[in-house]
Amino acid sequence: MATTAPYGSWKSPITSDAIAAATIQLGEIRLDGDDVYWAELRPSEGGRTVIVRRTADGRAEDVNPAPYSVRTRVHEYGGGAWAVDGGTLYFSDYGSQSLFRIRSGGAPQRLTPETQDASLRYADMLVDRKRSRLICVREQHTAGSHEPENALVAVPLDVPEPSAGVALASGSDFYASPRLNADASSLAWLQWSHPHMPWEGTELWEAALGDGGALRNPQRVAGGADETIFQPEYGPDGALYFTSDRTGWGNLYRRRLAGKIEQLTDERAEFATPQWVFGLTTYDFDAAGRVACTYLRNGRLNVGLLDLETKQLSPIETRFTSVARARSMRVRGVRAYFSGASPTEPASVIELDLETGQTTVLRRSSDLQIEEGYVSTAEAIEFPTEGGKTAHAFYYRPRNKDFAPPAGERPPLIVKSHGGPTSATSSALEASVQFWTSRGFAVLDVNYGGSTGYGREYMLRLMGQWGVVDVDDCCNGARCLAGQGVVDGRRLAITGGSAGGYTTLCALTMRRVFTAGASHFGISNLETLAQDTHKFESRYLDSLVGPYPERKDLYAARSPINHVDQLSCPVIFTQGLDDPVVPPNQAERMVEALEQKGIPVAYVAFPGERHGYRKAENIKRALDAELYFYARVWGFELADEIEPVPIKNL
Repeated sequence: MATTAPYGSWKSPITSDAIAAATIQLGEIRLDGDDVYWAELRPSEGGRTVIVRRTADGRAEDVNPAPYSVRTRVHEYGGGAWAVDGGTLYFSDYGSQSLFRIRSGGAPQRLTPETQDASLRYADMLVDRKRSRLICVREQHTAGSHEPENALVAVPLDVPEPSAGVALASGSDFYASPRLNADASSLAWLQWSHPHMPWEGTELWEAALGDGGALRNPQRVAGGADETIFQPEYGPDGALYFTSDRTGWGNLYRRRLAGKIEQLTDERAEFATPQWVFGLTTYDFDAAGRVACTYLRNGRLNVGLLDLETKQLSPIETRFTSVARARSMRVRGVRAYFSGASPTEPASVIELDLETGQTTVLRRSSDLQIEEGYVSTAEAIEFPTEGGKTAHAFYYRPRNKDFAPPAGERPPLIVKSHGGPTSATSSALEASVQFWTSRGFAVLDVNYGGSTGYGREYMLRLMGQWGVVDVDDCCNGARCLAGQGVVDGRRLAITGGSAGGYTTLCALTMRRVFTAGASHFGISNLETLAQDTHKFESRYLDSLVGPYPERKDLYAARSPINHVDQLSCPVIFTQGLDDPVVPPNQAERMVEALEQKGIPVAYVAFPGERHGYRKAENIKRALDAELYFYARVWGFELADEIEPVPIKNL
């Protein structure tokens, strides 16, 4: 029989300790012969990223030994930090940002020179066997330079001394996705320049490779300022495949050898994904020359097979309907390997038999076993927002089989604002969401205007309107649920990290909807961000807000730090002290201003953490601190002992 207790005070088996200890982040998938490889970021090992090899007989083993961590800082967000070929792993080590290789059974061997302050960084590598070299993106930081220089480079593998690499293509601000055709006679890649982000406008280029490996006669194949190209691949037929959103949706295309570009799919769906990191893949070719692909329709992950002759897309039904953090799709023969999740299963590495549709989970991101009675499944909802439009979200009801609320009590609501902001949330089972719902909180995870997965038009809603559209959608989602009487309108909180932290702080300072908030490494000053951020995002605000300093007025108007006088509810801040994307001063100035105003405020700082938390103890502390904060400001008892958080002005 369920115990009656107020929402928020329910005792849950989904503890912060269990989440931190039993949860990893799964990264990209690679295939090499009969072996399957994937990346694991392990909080229990201090946030180290390990490449795991699964052999044909089902044995799994770590490839890179401690203390090596496979992670690159190119664009600061990284991705694409490794490649594997013939049993040899090539990778960027986080500590030095140098490239190494590990031959089967051997020790790591340095390929690029060690530099002071990791001034040479590498990502998105592929092996050019014909010329015994790696082709990859290099980011070079030079003292006194306005910003680092990016280039496509070739790093030789058979030289006596480490080499920084020889430039193949340079001049654009950014490069990504180098791909070789079958006989290594042609190279394709993506490039783009300020002020565009890769989901706003990219170009697909191709060049022949001479005998010495230099590029000959580079030509732009597709793309431009108003078209996004994603994942070029050479198919078994020699054609160059890619996705483009020229129709408003990211569909599949190919350029045959004769030069004609033809559209292969015409779906109101997204076969692409925002390139926040390198190494993302959403399609590959099977043994029959078909395209196995993943695509998003209305926020739901779908798997399909595309017949290249008939252009017929045939869905494959699986229980995995949610996007994993690192989109991957790789195919060998009739077996596909992809990353996915479901409302009842965490992000996983999945093997799919393309003939039978049978799936096998090779690795889960969490070993935490959650009984059904504690799981709240996502409900996809739409709700009205400004301008007669609708916005999207996933709603989670409180659920704990051991507890029931007092008669007439409504649950507190936590509105989650995802980062990016050009990104999206999904209905994947996340232990961090169940942490809240199993304690008696309702959660609304909002895909505000500007989120991806709903077409280019929906994504472009945020252009010039960051701090407006996203805030309106989060506020209107909360109002909608409170108006329906399903949540307590007096206990509405908003939380988010990075860009989601910015939306959180805007909502708290410029609206009167929420009564508490939590900003995790969130942005409080747009002017500071425009002046003091890394190259990849240094012009991002041009499209989200307006050109700086020409529209300095907008930056000031939409910076929460300038509106602290309007803030009247408690806020907790958590922050990595080594964060290069959102420096600590963004949080610390806000904390200081709230202290001076007499508003309850807490600040939890994490030395050694960068943008996002990777260490188990810090993941635990951030969750516990936010729960403790809500308990104090909303006045409910906690079921467990939690290390107190100092709260000023309470």
